Amino acid sequence: MTIPHIPSAATPAVAASLNLWHEMIAADDLSRLREIVAEDAMFRSPMAHAPYASADALVLALTTVIQVFKDFTYHRSFVSDDGLDVVLEFSATVNGKSLKGIDMIRFGADGLIRDFEVMIRPMSGLQALGAEMGARVGGSLPAFKAKT
Repeated sequence: MTIPHIPSAATPAVAASLNLWHEMIAADDLSRLREIVAEDAMFRSPMAHAPYASADALVLALTTVIQVFKDFTYHRSFVSDDGLDVVLEFSATVNGKSLKGIDMIRFGADGLIRDFEVMIRPMSGLQALGAEMGARVGGSLPAFKAKT
């Protein structure tokens, strides 16, 4: 996988975090993820209404999903005018089901991830992902549910 171009609209701190993110994805190794995640980060799953609160929740979800996805590829990226919000479009397969999705990532001025939301389609791909993630982290991720 080639590392996607980081849009110039991203702030320097966000661009540095995105570069590390893409390097980790390319290496299939998210062991340095905590370096770019704020302690109070939120993870918003496509399978759950309420977000999961804390860096621990985000790291658990993302380090697990990278093991579940096969043929994962980023295609396009979009950056907000202030350079702090990034949308990354991707495709992957889960247990033979194709899916497309986006990662909507909100960074702080320090370049740390504050909010990471995932949206996925079609339903068959989302269901395959939900089943696999449930089998792997269904017993531990719910403990991080944010109070809404």
